[in-house]
Amino acid sequence: MAQVELIMPKMGESIMEATILKWVKNVGDTVEEDETILEIATDKVDSEVPSPVSGTIKEVFFKENDTVEIGKVIAVIATEG
Repeated sequence: MAQVELIMPKMGESIMEATILKWVKNVGDTVEEDETILEIATDKVDSEVPSPVSGTIKEVFFKENDTVEIGKVIAVIATEG
């Protein structure tokens, strides 16, 4: 079983961090590629973060209302194969 790190995505040139509004999926949940995992907000825009792969959410490192730097690992997804 491989593991894929979900990274807080870059939302614009001047955006350095984002706040987690809501986890749509939780540890143990199955996700499909491009399915929304969480909702985030920056000072300019709110956005959904999709899963880069199909798999199961193995671990999350931040909770709702946490502010996270762009590029930080926010979750780990376990994939088959």
